[in-house]
Amino acid sequence: MGTWEGACHCGTVRFRVAGEIAETITCDCSLCAMRGARMAQVAETALTILAGEEHLALYTWNTGVAQHRFCKLCGVYTFHRKRAAPDRFGVNVACLEGFDPDSVPFREADGGGMSVTGPMRPEWPGPHGP
Repeated sequence: MGTWEGACHCGTVRFRVAGEIAETITCDCSLCAMRGARMAQVAETALTILAGEEHLALYTWNTGVAQHRFCKLCGVYTFHRKRAAPDRFGVNVACLEGFDPDSVPFREADGGGMSVTGPMRPEWPGPHGP
């Protein structure tokens, strides 16, 4: 178990992650593919916003369950509430000070295959649309 402090590029948004980071993930959904971030999945209780919460912008799309947050000033994606696991956050590991993403296993997630119009797979327990 570890504790990492993180920030956006300009340092306005600061946060702490306390807990185990077991792996890093990339996702091939249209949003994640465009932003190109490598993420760590953490429990909701593991993420604490330390400063700049009022400078976090919110972006939602599709079902509106996932909540993607980024700094209004510098535009850096910091973290998001996950659609398939709404009690978890995906954290941009590039924002974490002193965290080595190569120190844990890496996985590619099939976000592009998480269609809300077709049948859902049982390993995706979160809400799946209307």
